[in-house]
Formats: sequence, C-alpha cells, structure tokens
Amino acid sequence: MAKKKKFRMIDAILTVICVVFVAEAAAPAAAIGNSQFSWWIFLIIAFLMPYGLIVCELGTTYADDEGGIADWVRRAFGDKWGSRVSWYYWINFPLWMASLAFLFPETIALMTGFELDLIPTLAIELAFVWIVVFMSFSKVSDSGWILNLSAVLKVLIAVSVGGLGIYYAVTNGFASDMSPATFLPSMDASSLTYLSIILFNFMGFEAIAVFANDMENPKKQIPTAIIAGGIAIAAIYLFSSFGIGAAIPSNEVSLDSGIMDAVAIMAGNGSLLFIAIGVVFLITLFGNMISWSFGVNYVAAHAADKKNMPGVFARLNKKGVPTGAALVNGVIASALVLVSPIMSAVGLDGFFWIFFSMNIVFLLICYMPMFPAFLKLRSVDPDRMRIFRMPGGKAAATVACWVPVVLLILSMIATIVSLNGSEEELSKIPMLVGVLAFAVIGEIVRVVSACKRTEEYRGMALDGDPEEWDAAHGSLGPAVEARLEEVAEHDLEFERG
Repeated sequence: MAKKKKFRMIDAILTVICVVFVAEAAAPAAAIGNSQFSWWIFLIIAFLMPYGLIVCELGTTYADDEGGIADWVRRAFGDKWGSRVSWYYWINFPLWMASLAFLFPETIALMTGFELDLIPTLAIELAFVWIVVFMSFSKVSDSGWILNLSAVLKVLIAVSVGGLGIYYAVTNGFASDMSPATFLPSMDASSLTYLSIILFNFMGFEAIAVFANDMENPKKQIPTAIIAGGIAIAAIYLFSSFGIGAAIPSNEVSLDSGIMDAVAIMAGNGSLLFIAIGVVFLITLFGNMISWSFGVNYVAAHAADKKNMPGVFARLNKKGVPTGAALVNGVIASALVLVSPIMSAVGLDGFFWIFFSMNIVFLLICYMPMFPAFLKLRSVDPDRMRIFRMPGGKAAATVACWVPVVLLILSMIATIVSLNGSEEELSKIPMLVGVLAFAVIGEIVRVVSACKRTEEYRGMALDGDPEEWDAAHGSLGPAVEARLEEVAEHDLEFERG
C-alpha cells in the first residue's frame, strides 16, 4: 500500500490563501489609507491569532460536524442558535452575489468605454447571477481546480496592481500622502467604516482544520499556518492597496471600481494591460461565487435536514448537489438586482457597497456566537479527544474568546451605523435597514422551521451529545447521508492527488 502523502506547511498556507483572499475587497481596504498597515498588524494579533486557534480546535475536535460553525453553535446552545447561524451564514451569499452582479457591468463599461443603458445592465447582472446558480448545480462547484485557479488569478491581479503602483510612484510620485503620521491607526469615521473588510478577509481559516489528521505535527503546524497565512494575506492586500494608493488618494478611491480606476491611470485607459487585468478580474468574480457556492449551499441543506432551515434548502439533485439552496440564492440575488432601479429613483446609489457591506456584516455575525460556544463546549465536553488544543488555561481561553467578539461587534457597528451626521455616514442607513430586515426574516424562518421539529435540541449541557440525540430522535435524510459519503470520498481523492 502506498504511503499516504502528508499535508505540508506550504499546502496549508496555500489552502488558506485560496479560501480567504477576495480581490474585490482590495478597493475598500485601500479606502482606509496608510493607517491600514497598523490596523492589519493589530488585528492579526488581537483577532486572527485567537480566532484561528479556536476554530482549529473546534474543527479538529468535532471533525464530523459537516455544518461547521452552525453545528458547533448548535452543539453548545441547541437548535435555536444553530438555526440563526445557519441563516446568517447562508444569507450572506446571495447578498455577496448581488453585489458582484453590480460590479460586473460597471467593469465592462470601464473596459469598453461605453456607458450601458438600464436594460443591458440588468441583463448582464441577471446573467451573472443565473450562470453562477446553474454552474453550482454541477459537482464542478466542489472541484479543487476552480478554487486554485481563482486564487492564482486573484493573486496575479494583486501583484500586477502592486507592481504597477511601484512603477507609477517611481516615475510620477505618489498620489497619496506618504508622511509617517499617515501610517498610524486612524480613528476617524471613514477609516473605521472599512475595518470590517480586514476582519472579513480573515474569515475561512477553519479550512486548515480539515487537514489536521494528515499533518505530521498538527499542534505545531496549525498555529504556524494560521499566522503565516494571515501575514501572507495581509501582504497581498497591502501590496495591492499600495498600488491603488499610488494612483488615487485614499479619500477618492471608488469602493467598486477602485482597482480598475487605478490600473487605468497607471497602465493607460484602454491599454492591452488594462483590458487583460479587467478580463481576469471578471473571471475571478465567477470564481469567487462558484467556489463558495457548494459549501454555503450544503451547510443550508444540512441545516434544513435538521429542521433548522426551510425544507426547500434540503432539495438535492441526482448528483447529490443542493439545488434548492442554489435556486433560492438566485431568486434573492435577482430580486435585489431588479429593485435597484427603484432605489436609484429615490436617490440611492453605490449598490456594490450596500450589499457587499451587508454580506460582510452577516458573515461577522455568524462568528459571534462561535466564541462563547467554544467556552461552553470545553466546559460540558472536557473528555472529548482534541487533536489540537489552544494553548493556555481557562483565563487565556476566556480572553481569547471575548476580545474577538468585542472587535466583531464594534466593527459591525462602524460598518452600518451612522457615527455622525455627515452625508457619508448617513448613507449607511440603507445598510442598517437591510441588515435588520433580513435578521427579522431570519427569525421568522427559524420559528417556521422549528414547527416541523418533533423535539427541540437544547444543547449538550441539557440534552447531551447531538449525535446521540439525532440517532434517537431522527437522522439526516438519506440523500444528505449519501452526499456525506461522496464528500468524504472526494476529499480523500483530492488529498491523495
């Protein structure tokens, strides 16, 4: 029998970059200005390190929890909170898809130099949404090559923009103020608004935990990979942001077209390099959605089988792919696209940031109950074997949990709550209204879904291990159980390959 290939440190770091790095977030990050350098360092220490260690302990301890964060929270606090996290984790995806749909025709218009009318714009936006939906019907959405190709192209864009920035700064000087004082952390409302982008760029590090059993020394490799991966991602974003800042002052960076605006200035509007980067950028938008679609849709299907989400999300096709969740994604994203002309008529604009910021907020909300769930599970399940255990005692674990929660809450508030009466801050009101509306819908969904459960699981402290409880009170549907086996087989083949 051939010896199984060990998962190397470089594999872990590349996996993190593949999952976490998002090219379209570079422009909002650049809008923070030079102070983002200090903020990245602070948040790597205060958020990434404790968050990464905690999710890796949970991921390796409860490796059979296919629902990830939603299952960890359900284990600790029961169906009520498991349902909420499942909803927050799912709803961020159609919001993200809608935001990228708005970005697509804007990028095409910049590349071609032609302003698109309303009907062609809507047609392109809807085509983007439904191409993603129909591609997610296939198992290709679960293929490693899509994730890897998308990651390579995204890094290529970041390196290109950063390289152009160096050349432009040498030949033309910096468009932004580069005095030492600008690199200190800024507490102004404009900078704080976009700090959630940095936290958003840390989400997904739990992917490393999947490979713990294949590492030679997971206790050493996991924390090293988290820190190295976080630094690598920070370096990629900062290099790209540097390129944008070399051409455009931070207070003038467009949140949607910032990358292409900078490339147009540095490489020449309409140049071959400008067109090439634009095409690659559009491809990465598809790559983001397609590579994330399977995970998000499967978590929703998994939750629906536990009656924590509506039954439509549990529908799978003959290939075992969750098509029900994919179709609902398309409907929600399409509705947001079609309502945009009405919103424009009443004076609203900047739809990319409106929906992208809502997507970020819901993803941040997902992680808030995870930290107290970690403390709860350590308390009620102390005898569980832990391949990796976060170092430190109870006091260290408590601090490591609540500091990130405070940062998540403050970042969420700064993103969608007006911090003063300026026009820029008042423009956050639509985001706040949208987040509250979808949160209320989520509560309605939770209550309706709960009506279909014969019994309520209340958490390990009250009802014991959820696996034993599910075995006694109802298991997953046969289609999802079959899909679990296929996923395990696919992952094994992918690791061996």
